[in-house]
Amino acid sequence: MSPPPFLLPPCGHVPKPYAGLAKDEVRALRQRHLSPSIFHYYGEPLMLVEGRMQYVWDEMGKRYLDAFGGIVTVSVGHCHPRVVAAADAQNQTLQHASTIYLHPNIARYAEALAGKFPPELSVCYFVNSGSEANDLALLMARAFTGRFEVIALRNGYHGGVATALAATSHHTWKYPVPSAGGIQFAQAPDLYRGPYGSDDPLAAVRYASDVGDLIRFATPGRIAAFIAESIQGVGGVVVYPNGYLRAVYEIVREAGGLCIADEVQAGFGRTGDHFWGFQAQGVVPDIVTLAKGIGNGCALAAVVTRPEIAECLAQRLHFNTFGGNPVSCAQGLAVIESIDAENLQANAAARGAQLMSGLRRLQETHEVIGDVRGRGLMVGIEIVSGRSSKAPDFATAQHVLETARRFGLLLGKSGLHGNVIRITPPMCLSAADIDFIIAVIDHALSMER
Repeated sequence: MSPPPFLLPPCGHVPKPYAGLAKDEVRALRQRHLSPSIFHYYGEPLMLVEGRMQYVWDEMGKRYLDAFGGIVTVSVGHCHPRVVAAADAQNQTLQHASTIYLHPNIARYAEALAGKFPPELSVCYFVNSGSEANDLALLMARAFTGRFEVIALRNGYHGGVATALAATSHHTWKYPVPSAGGIQFAQAPDLYRGPYGSDDPLAAVRYASDVGDLIRFATPGRIAAFIAESIQGVGGVVVYPNGYLRAVYEIVREAGGLCIADEVQAGFGRTGDHFWGFQAQGVVPDIVTLAKGIGNGCALAAVVTRPEIAECLAQRLHFNTFGGNPVSCAQGLAVIESIDAENLQANAAARGAQLMSGLRRLQETHEVIGDVRGRGLMVGIEIVSGRSSKAPDFATAQHVLETARRFGLLLGKSGLHGNVIRITPPMCLSAADIDFIIAVIDHALSMER
């Protein structure tokens, strides 16, 4: 087979020689001591030992462009020097201080984070993961309204703890065990697979009406909250029709409920045009949850809300042991500073437009590309066996992932059927990186299998 007509863009970083456990030893230890629920994407597991900005290296020194970002966990780049320096400096001073004591990091970070939101969303509560953040947001909504019922979206994903899993309808993550319950699921506003497509000017209102029906017939007088990702990530990078959240929020608020925006994947400038995904819909939520890219890889998450909603937690003793610790807050502040100093939101917009344009060109020549969608650097490619049937093609999507890995590109996958290729790289990548991504995907789809 002749070599492909593309190469990874040049990189000045030289990785350290790896001298740790051999890959087979790591695999054996993992199989023996780690939960079998921990999965990997590839037929032959990939072992990564070093990273720098948009690139990572395996134990053999092979370089990859990370176009998945650890599920958008690495927002500003692997081992970003500003973030690493902030964590190192704080680790040398004080690693942990409970919130029962004062510390400047949590105060400074809360001020900086709240400054990125509309003024009414001014109070932060720090936790360790998106699952915890969504669990806390639902607790706040229920405590504030005195109600229990919640409406979520089909095919959404909100985390791995019992309450967040209860609000998750994606079958891959559901367990047949009792959970917190009290959740009703509305129709996902999917313009590609749903009953109302992009050619329907009333799609937003039609999808929103399903939420109204649930409130009237399934949760009459009892709705505490509506929760939705601003863009569905695990569900397949589903971008809602314009006006959908505005219509839903109006319905929910008229019924006395609160509106929760899950920004775990769409936040921090990733969508390009806005710092938060919900802003593209022209709404202001009552509660916002944040995680993953918030700390560029550290255990940090947050709930941001209005003061009167936050006040409901003061009815009881409520705290998080590690949430808001000095090291995580130092990293979180460094992430915001890096996004601003390096214009990464603008870069996400420019590189995202370049990526979408290139992928839509590929769609013209590859029949298996059923849909290309996303905002900024949160992009999905839906792979189908036929455009008229829209039949999900998991095998071809997996072939693209495996082939891309061989040529030094790491992609993600998602969607109800696992047939959506997900591209969510660190926001620091270059125009040359985008050209490489498009070339590799084109090559993978052109290969005989």
